[in-house]
Amino acid sequence: MPTIAIVDGVTIQMFYDDHAPPHFHAIIGGDEALIAIRSLDVIRGSLPPANLRRVQAWARDHQGELALNWIKCQDQQPPARI
Repeated sequence: MPTIAIVDGVTIQMFYDDHAPPHFHAIIGGDEALIAIRSLDVIRGSLPPANLRRVQAWARDHQGELALNWIKCQDQQPPARI
């Protein structure tokens, strides 16, 4: 699973050929959340509240890049670092 960014210590990753809806994985310590690219809602899991707010703010600024990376991963192409 490629790492596409690290946001304040939270690792942002995407799986190749992952399930819908388009999302990314945010991981810190033993916590992991799947976050929808379009709505920025948590699909599954959790992060500490302060980390979640920072990741969602970052994702809001990079939604277009995240969406393009999702398409690349669905086509088995390496995503770009953000």
